[in-house]
Amino acid sequence: MTTRSMYLEELNSLRKSLAEMGAAVEESFNLLLTAVENKDTDLEQQIIRGDRVINDMERSIESQCLSLITRQQPIAGDLRMISAALKVVTDIERIGDQTADIAELMLRLRDCDLDAYSRHITGMLQVAKEIVHDAVRAFVNRDSRAADEVIRHDDVVDELFAKVKDDLVHMLQEGVDNIDACVDVLMIAKYLERIGDHAVNIAEWEIFQESGAIQHIRLM
Repeated sequence: MTTRSMYLEELNSLRKSLAEMGAAVEESFNLLLTAVENKDTDLEQQIIRGDRVINDMERSIESQCLSLITRQQPIAGDLRMISAALKVVTDIERIGDQTADIAELMLRLRDCDLDAYSRHITGMLQVAKEIVHDAVRAFVNRDSRAADEVIRHDDVVDELFAKVKDDLVHMLQEGVDNIDACVDVLMIAKYLERIGDHAVNIAEWEIFQESGAIQHIRLM
């Protein structure tokens, strides 16, 4: 195998690893939706345990990126892709962390019906799932148009977060027996809002790997 062939194979392996890490985070989030719907504590514990696998994937991809940079000295277009991958794995890993954090909160809430605190929380879960899926696919498929859609779609997550927060503030003002549960539900909503932000970051790094610019500032 020629040096060039080995280099291209390593690039393809990096893209495959990114896709696998993205799929692992998506699966974790899908399990979370099922756990919330069915009040399944076993699934919630499975999500928390599975976060270690995602952390290991992050470290492995970082090693692949650094190896490509130091050994192969990639040209501009490939260097943008590798640099973007180094950033994206951090966002994907944080989505995994925050999914596990939500699972931990759900374990604490036990049989709590989230809709009883805000009817917008389940909608927020669904939109967050969609935006994560679309962001990862946009990056892996190098689809800038899809990345632009993800960035626009994040407004929906922000609007739902504001509605959840308003619902919880109203409940607290009216007086509720379980203030701690209100705080936990607000934390779940905040984690979902942050997941949306990480999805936007992934989308912006897709635009960077195509154009060399992020947020209209040319970097490379």
